[in-house]
Formats: sequence, structure tokens, C-alpha cells
Amino acid sequence: MTYAANLADQYAALKAEIDGLNRLLDEVKGEIKATGMAEIVGDQAIVTVSLSEPVRFDQATAKTFLSAEQVAACMKTGELVTTIRVKAVKNAKVLA
Repeated sequence: MTYAANLADQYAALKAEIDGLNRLLDEVKGEIKATGMAEIVGDQAIVTVSLSEPVRFDQATAKTFLSAEQVAACMKTGELVTTIRVKAVKNAKVLA
């Protein structure tokens, strides 16, 4: 097994574990929200629940008020984002 193949397998295994933990975390979040409490104090942690309403910029609506040049002047290029995806190898051999 090459170093790169090992990295791919490590990444896939960790991602699967994290995905499982995120599902459990989502379940606990649901239970916390269902209590209706603003603060829950445990032995090791304090969880605070707050509600906020996000505000987003509606670019389609802005385009109805601005010219194409004005819209272009408002555009900013962000930082490059690296995306890593994982999928199983077909007919993969399971190592015990």
C-alpha cells in the first residue's frame, strides 16, 4: 500500500467516524432544543441556547435596483477553498 493510498483510507475512516459522531451530536442538539431551556448546567459544561434570525443579502433583488456595472463593482473574490471528497473503492478488499 502506498503512502497516498494509506492517506485516502485514513481520511475515509476518520470521516466515517466523524459523520457518525455528528449524527449523535445532532440528536443531542435536538434533545437540548426540545427542553426549551435557555441554559443547561452539567457537571462539566454549560450549554446556552439562543435563537437568532440570520440576514442574507439577496443578490437577485439587488440586481433589479443596480446596473450590471454596479453589481460587478460590489463583487469580491474570496480565499481559495480546498474541497476533499471521499467515496468507497469498488470491490475494495477489507483488511482485518
